[in-house]
Amino acid sequence: MAIVEQIQQMLIDLLGPFGPLILVGFLGLTLVLLTLPIMLKKEEDPLEKLKTGGRIKVKENAGVPTAKLRQVQKKDKLEKYSNFLEPQNQEDYSAVKLKLLQAGYTSKNSVRMYHFAQFALGILGLMVGLLYAFGVADFSELTTQDRAMYIIGPGVGGYMFPKYWVTRRQASRQEEIVNGFPDSLDMMLVCIEAGQSLDQSIIRVSKEMRSGFPALAHEFEIVSYEMKAGKDKMAVFKDMAERCGVPDIASFVTVLIQSQQFGTSIADALKVYSSEMRDKRVMRTEEKANTLPTKMTLATMLLTVPPLLIILIGPSIYDIMTNFGGANSL
Repeated sequence: MAIVEQIQQMLIDLLGPFGPLILVGFLGLTLVLLTLPIMLKKEEDPLEKLKTGGRIKVKENAGVPTAKLRQVQKKDKLEKYSNFLEPQNQEDYSAVKLKLLQAGYTSKNSVRMYHFAQFALGILGLMVGLLYAFGVADFSELTTQDRAMYIIGPGVGGYMFPKYWVTRRQASRQEEIVNGFPDSLDMMLVCIEAGQSLDQSIIRVSKEMRSGFPALAHEFEIVSYEMKAGKDKMAVFKDMAERCGVPDIASFVTVLIQSQQFGTSIADALKVYSSEMRDKRVMRTEEKANTLPTKMTLATMLLTVPPLLIILIGPSIYDIMTNFGGANSL
C-alpha cells in the first residue's frame, strides 16, 4: 500500500490533483487502440456461415446496402477497416465523396483515405502532446485545464487538419475553374463556329487550357472520355457541374439542356452565354478593385501616420526635452 500511495503522490505532484485519472484514461485509450485492430481483423465464425447456408450477410442502413457505398479492391490494405474508416450512412458518405471530388480527389478510395488521415493524424497529435507533457513541459506550475489542453490540443489539431486542407483545396480549385471558364467558352465557341462538333471542341479546349487552368482542363477531359464511352451528353454535363460545384457551370449545363430540348443552335446559345460570362468576370474584377481601398485603409494608417507624427512633432519634443534638461541642471 505504501508503494501505491507513493505512486499516487508522485502523479499528483507531476500532473496535479487529477493525475491518477489522467493516467487511467491514458491506459484505457492505449488498450482500446491495441484491441481495435484485433476486433476489426476478426474473421467470421464458421458456425455462423453454416447457419446462414454459406450466404453473405449484408447489413442495410436506411434501405441501402452498405456494400454499395464503396468499391471493394483485393489489394487495398485498408479494406478490412472499411466499416471503421468510412461512414455507414449513404448521405454522409455521399457528402464526403462530393466534397473530395470538388477538391480534386477522384480516387475510388478517397473517402477511406480521408478518414484514415484524420484518425492517424489525431493519434499522432495525441502522442506528440503526451511526449511534450511528460518530457518537455514543466507542469507543476500549470492548472489542470492547461495540462489537458497541452495533451488534447495537438490531437484535435491533427484530426481537423485533413478537413481544413480539403476545404482550402476545394475553394482554390473552384476559384481556378471560375477564372478560366469564360476563356474556355470563347474557345469552344470558336471551335463550333469553325465547323467542329461539340465533342471535338471539348477535346480541343481540354488540350489548350491544360497549361493555364489544369483543373478545368481535367474536368473537360473527363467529359470527353465519358462521351466517348457512350454516356448520355446531358448526364455527363450534369456530373461535371456536380463535380465542380460552381454555379456558372451549372448554368452552362442548363443552357445546353434547354438548347437541346428546344432545338436551337448551340453556337448561338454559347455566343450569348459566353458574353454574359465575360461581363460577369469584369464585374467580379471591379468588385474586388472597389473593396481594395477599404482593405488598405488600416495599412495606410499604420504606415503613414506614425512617420508623419515623428516628422512633425519630433523636433518640438526634442526641443522641449532639451530645455527641460537645461533648466534642471541650473
